[in-house]
Amino acid sequence: MSMFVTKIGIDLGTCNSLVFVPGKGVVVREPSVVAVSLYNNSILAVGQQAKEMTGRTPDTIRVYRPLREGVIADFRVTLAMIRYFLKKVVPRYQFLKPEVLVAVPAGITSTERRAVVEAAVGAGAKAAYVAKEPILAAIGAGIPIHSSSGHMIVDIGGGTTEAAVISLGGIVESTSLRVAGDKLDEAISNYLKKKYNLAVGENTAEEIKMKIGAAVADKDDVTLEIKGRDLVQGLPKTIKITGKEITEALQEPLEEIVRTVRLLLRETPPELSADIMDKGIILSGGGGLLRNLDQLITESIGVPCFAAEDPLTCVARGTGAVLENLEAYKASLMSKRGT
Repeated sequence: MSMFVTKIGIDLGTCNSLVFVPGKGVVVREPSVVAVSLYNNSILAVGQQAKEMTGRTPDTIRVYRPLREGVIADFRVTLAMIRYFLKKVVPRYQFLKPEVLVAVPAGITSTERRAVVEAAVGAGAKAAYVAKEPILAAIGAGIPIHSSSGHMIVDIGGGTTEAAVISLGGIVESTSLRVAGDKLDEAISNYLKKKYNLAVGENTAEEIKMKIGAAVADKDDVTLEIKGRDLVQGLPKTIKITGKEITEALQEPLEEIVRTVRLLLRETPPELSADIMDKGIILSGGGGLLRNLDQLITESIGVPCFAAEDPLTCVARGTGAVLENLEAYKASLMSKRGT
């Protein structure tokens, strides 16, 4: 194994970004967050360090998420973030620039795709490629994408839910919905505001979702103590909430996700939908970690649904598989630009 890192896959997510190096696996997993000093517009922190500043900064520091709903909203900050990831994985003494493959949402426009490629090249890639998330998620989930049978993957990230039907190595039908992890967190904080007059921060809402959130309530209810600010008195307050309440809070956004999957199935050619009825729908992405979501989809749509193994890293692992066989995939998957 050479010491050089010649190929890097980046799953550039709205919420979290993962960096994959063939032979080493996922080497970086950090929030897609950058802290910027407004005083001289310089970048103070990236990733985990920046996320910890969320909601705690003085007004001279702004915490950005450079990707909004799966798309680059702030080019300069995205560039800084990619540069930070490359610096983290490429040894200092290496003069060879790596080839970089970036995962992008299927619904991305060509302008947006160019922006991603330019950001990667600007950040120090020798050549940059982009590939569509649903295909990469499917490869990472172990779906044989080149077979002639149909497979459906539903990749729920932070900003977008990407659902796609894949056959013969390509996307037959796909749809992108801007309801995903972030909207689930938002639904939780709105619910707490309405029901308890309690304001909680983004990080707290996410934590509640991860600890006691479930798409279908469990028989045994769980409770969690949470801290927030009482909106009437303006003072800190602690309350106990139950898993059932959180399930209730998540109903609306989850119904939207289910509706999208159902519509996609309706638009799928009959031969392929028969395959999907057989094999089921695969869930990937951080949203695939929500408890009982596979059960909710199975019950609502009547098609078996399974969470992929380690759903959070599916796309990253997919980039790795593609990088290891770049030549084979170049024609079918990617648009490239390099120096």
